[in-house]
Amino acid sequence: MMSAEETANKVLAAVNKASSAWKNAFNTGNAAGCAAQYEADAVMHARPFGTFTGTAQIQAFWQQLIDDGFKDVEYIEPSIEVVSDESAVLKSGWKMNKAGGVIHNELWVLQEDGTAKLREDDFEALS
Repeated sequence: MMSAEETANKVLAAVNKASSAWKNAFNTGNAAGCAAQYEADAVMHARPFGTFTGTAQIQAFWQQLIDDGFKDVEYIEPSIEVVSDESAVLKSGWKMNKAGGVIHNELWVLQEDGTAKLREDDFEALS
């Protein structure tokens, strides 16, 4: 059995890997790769654009942004808080070539295969 610290480290490692995979997918214009980092019935609140539910709607949102020339996303001073044995919340500022804003809540949840996927994504574009 893992200690609490080992469990937290496992969650952190999975979230960091999945978050990096999402950013890499976005920055290489791969909307399907972005959507693959979400659970099948995930909910994404993209303020002020709307709420998108499920990977098909989420992929369409990211594809539209990519098609509109958005790229080069960077997280600014991200923080990750492990909130249970199988989940963590990421909060961060963010910027890209044509916009910036705040990630209010990315709820990453460990899957049966040990990877993390987004169950909830709440972010805001401020510029």
